[in-house]
Amino acid sequence: MALGINTNVASLSAQNNLNKSQSLSDQALERLSSGLRINSAKDDAAGLAISSRFDSQIRGLNVAQRNANDGISLAQTAEGALGQAGDLLQRIRELSVQSANDTNSSTDRKSLQAEVTQLQAELNRVADTTNFNGRTLLNGDFTNSQFQVGANANQTINVTLGSARATDIGNYTANTDNGSLAGNLTAASNDLPTGNGVTGANITISGNGATEAASYSNNATASDIASAVNELTSKTGVSADAHTEATISGLSAGTVSFDLTGENTSAVTISATVESNDNSSLVTAINDASATTGITASLDDSGNVLLTSDAGDDIGIANVSADVTVTAGDGSSSASLTAGGTDSTRVIGQVDFSSSSAFTVVGDNAEIVDSSAESGQLQSVAAIDITTADGANAAIDTIDAALTSINSQRADLGAIQNRFTSTIDAIATTSENLSAAQSRILDADFAAETAKLSKSQVLQQAGISVLAQANARPQQVLSLLQ
Repeated sequence: MALGINTNVASLSAQNNLNKSQSLSDQALERLSSGLRINSAKDDAAGLAISSRFDSQIRGLNVAQRNANDGISLAQTAEGALGQAGDLLQRIRELSVQSANDTNSSTDRKSLQAEVTQLQAELNRVADTTNFNGRTLLNGDFTNSQFQVGANANQTINVTLGSARATDIGNYTANTDNGSLAGNLTAASNDLPTGNGVTGANITISGNGATEAASYSNNATASDIASAVNELTSKTGVSADAHTEATISGLSAGTVSFDLTGENTSAVTISATVESNDNSSLVTAINDASATTGITASLDDSGNVLLTSDAGDDIGIANVSADVTVTAGDGSSSASLTAGGTDSTRVIGQVDFSSSSAFTVVGDNAEIVDSSAESGQLQSVAAIDITTADGANAAIDTIDAALTSINSQRADLGAIQNRFTSTIDAIATTSENLSAAQSRILDADFAAETAKLSKSQVLQQAGISVLAQANARPQQVLSLLQ
């Protein structure tokens, strides 16, 4: 290689390598000081984009975790208020049971009703004032509310809280248009004919988010129909209760007898001597056979004999020894039976439907349920009046349905709290894994960077020494000029 002074190639090479070692040192120092492998896009453009997306997810998940915790707090607030509402309803129920007892006078019942009125008002106050961060929870306004529990749009949990106001909870009821006579049946040999003439069909029940069909067969009694409905209660939330009522009137003083059937298949002969305007002996005779027939008797306000089958069995009367008139419980129809005749009658029962939430029933057979949809009507807690025994008994059913509604809401809130807790756990796990993934891309490896720094420092020291020697090389030319 020629010896020259204008261009010192060795010096240029030493300078170039010194710059490289200096750049390596600068990079190592930057990473060690920031703790990040990627400090700008020039370090790793693709890695920067990926880590930025991870950062968005991690930040979003951390906020979603706080949102879910807020959801738990809200659910706990609502459940605590519902617990208080349940206590108020239990007290109203206690008062209703007390008022149903006939040892209470009308004054006593009015005093009990006064407390019920205050409890109804307090129930409304609890529902109207329970709020979380300014949002009222139990007045029916908190519906389909979304909790953002994910890092991305539409990753939500929807929560709906029903109203706990006294005007909005209670027992939804509907009943069949039935309770009518099967008609004047021709009795063979003075026996009640088999069957009541009901045609088998379906009752379609829509409630609790489900629609189911309860089927009954030909000659089904109200009891049979109620049983078919109750088999679907777990799905529809609608239960049924059957009862049958009939009134015997037009009795003249003297001995009266007839064959009576209820839950029994073989008729029981009832016989009694009645006095003018006094049918109490007949009531006694019927009640003496109630263990067999399932039918009880009492006197109505007009002194007529009221027959009741609490099970909803048909009430059949045949082979009468005196002229009587039998009227269906709802008063819609009646039959006149002639003494010594071969005519008889059968009274079909009524089916009452009830649920703690709204429902509809539609029948295929107008004998039982009309073909047009019939909706359950709310008997609310606000309408409870226990100043009479009948009102007190009705109040018990209303309160039981209201408690079912409240307890169902509490169960739902418990479930949603558990769901939020599971969501928080899942979010924490996901955030942890994403953070680890981001760390592998973004964070600096201190061991490697320290090694690079040490290497660059050694190279810099060597480079400076070599550069000094390279710069001194042109001095050798002077020896040639001497």
